[in-house]
Amino acid sequence: MSPGVGPDTARRLLVAFGSPQAVFEQSSSALRSLGSDRLVRALQSPPPALAGQLQTTLDWLQAGDDRSIVALGDAGYPEALLNIEDPPLMLYLLGSLSKRAPDAINTVARSLAVVGSRNPTPQGESNAREFARAFGRVGICVVSGLALGIDGAAHDGALQGGGHTIAVVGTGLDRVYPKKHLALAHRIARQGMLVSEFALGMPPLTANFPRRNRLISGLSRGTLVVEAALKSGSLITARLAAEQGKDVFAIPGSIHSPQSRGCHALIKQGATLVEFAADVLEDQKWAPAASPGPHSDSALLQTPDGADPRDPALRSLLQSLGYDAVSLDALQARTGLDTARLQAQLLELELGGQLARLPGGFFQRLCAA
Repeated sequence: MSPGVGPDTARRLLVAFGSPQAVFEQSSSALRSLGSDRLVRALQSPPPALAGQLQTTLDWLQAGDDRSIVALGDAGYPEALLNIEDPPLMLYLLGSLSKRAPDAINTVARSLAVVGSRNPTPQGESNAREFARAFGRVGICVVSGLALGIDGAAHDGALQGGGHTIAVVGTGLDRVYPKKHLALAHRIARQGMLVSEFALGMPPLTANFPRRNRLISGLSRGTLVVEAALKSGSLITARLAAEQGKDVFAIPGSIHSPQSRGCHALIKQGATLVEFAADVLEDQKWAPAASPGPHSDSALLQTPDGADPRDPALRSLLQSLGYDAVSLDALQARTGLDTARLQAQLLELELGGQLARLPGGFFQRLCAA
């Protein structure tokens, strides 16, 4: 909280003097050797809001046994984050996994980041949920960022699979952003953990979210990008993962979909193309662990197409749909069906979970993931 003392300066001070207490015990001349007079002044008196923030933090810690704080240098500080370029000075932890403190995160040895677009296609969101469910059922911890879209679907899928999930957030842990994920955040706390480097009370500032991405990749053995546009923040996470020496995986999509171009770009750059959850397990040499959930069906590690409907007319319409988004006019041209009959068949496929309506009057076939 000292004004003008950022993470880089703080780490240099800790390297030089060993502990926060020792930093504040230094003479002005010793401090000046590492910085300016402004730094000396910042460290010679406590920040005005320190007492209030300290009390807020102590009250939060005492509110339950499912929360803790680890600082850089603590025994329970995640070993994986010690190897990234910019390890956070402090981590706030909330959830059932934090009860394992002081080694809360280090106990999660098999972890995979699953990230992607905040505005996914229905198929992309389904893929994220089903892949994460498969990972959860074989003991892989899914790490993501609690954002709308792919992140939320990944957390939800991991929980449905009975596995653990870690949400790295861009706010203080006394807030949930987006508010739509309040119930999801409570589920994650019961079956996993929320992690933040930001102090309690921190609002959802825009700059916080790209910054937290290095922790998502840092806490994971690899990063799977499910669906992403070329300018998606998920590509930042993938780049950070590569820079950290981690493996990057990507699920391909339609060549016509803007939400697939980020994944295609990653594959061109050397990311591993993934079609099945088993592809990641084999690449990482992860044998399925005893499932913490009610099922551990090996079929969940594959992504077969959903069963076609028995009605020959509906099967024919699915074939006409293909796998790209298509307009009603284009479907009429392909099938020769009148509008009323086509709309009725589309509704039947939609109710059967084999088709999704997209904005702009488009339709897309859904495949089991």
